Amino acid sequence: AQKGIVVFNTPGANANGVKELVIAGMLMASRDIVGGIEWCKANAEDDNITKDTEKSKKAFAGCEIKGKKLGVIGLGAIGAEVANTATHLGMEVYGYDPYISINAASRNVKHITNADIIFQECDYITIHVPLMDSTRGMINKEKLAIMKDGVVILNFSRDTLVNDDDMAEALDAGKVRYYVSDFPNPKVANMERVILLPHLGASTKESEDNCAVMAVKELTDYLENGNIKNSVNFPSCDMGMCQAESRVAVLHMNIPNMIGQITAILAEQGMNISDMTNKSRDKYAYTLLDLEHKAEESTIQKLRAIKGVLRVRVVK
Repeated sequence: AQKGIVVFNTPGANANGVKELVIAGMLMASRDIVGGIEWCKANAEDDNITKDTEKSKKAFAGCEIKGKKLGVIGLGAIGAEVANTATHLGMEVYGYDPYISINAASRNVKHITNADIIFQECDYITIHVPLMDSTRGMINKEKLAIMKDGVVILNFSRDTLVNDDDMAEALDAGKVRYYVSDFPNPKVANMERVILLPHLGASTKESEDNCAVMAVKELTDYLENGNIKNSVNFPSCDMGMCQAESRVAVLHMNIPNMIGQITAILAEQGMNISDMTNKSRDKYAYTLLDLEHKAEESTIQKLRAIKGVLRVRVVK
């Protein structure tokens, strides 16, 4: 950011791939599918496997998810898809996200304003939030204590959202029936009743293609039109396709009188502004200007000389 370099990401491009794995993880925790597969492998050489199957399958009996309560913490691109899909599977879904509009998930999802309701009421809990100081270890001894006995917890978001030591205690005590995680580490890998996957959430051909296509579109729009979408260090900004004689992009610090200095220089150079937008995000800001005449190099140099300007780019 200090060098005026815009960094993009591709949020939501892998949402469907992660959602499908979350649903698969919930089903595996409900029906002991993993245990059944392991039994079949262990008895593969037994000539009586067909007969023994009928006697042994009761050890892997499970429950159906229809009618059960699912709590989704975080209703971003992935969480909203998980919530919506679960309603179609007949689950009673509770959604919690203090930062995202209730429109992120369907009206069949019960939107709540206190995450403790999810911890207290739900049979399955899945977390889809970013790792921040406020979310680190959010599934801990205190929250586990108020959950239902036999709850299933799914973590396909970030490893350290769950306190591993507290989870181990809850599994040993039977408070948590299964913990499903996409983040292996030595501690979790040695816990009983953990279904552990090697970070497979976005490992699909479709997700990789979607991410690549989204990245190309974002970069192309930035290079050709100066628009910013899904940047991690600069604000979003969209002035559509560039149809002006010239478009200039100024990446700068978010400080007072920056717009005044920019427009004053353009006025001194006889440059009329036909359209302009300014957006800020924390310490940084972005200004796009459509000009009625071609921007001269001398004008660009004057803009670059403004204290607090990080980069000036002539889009067109």
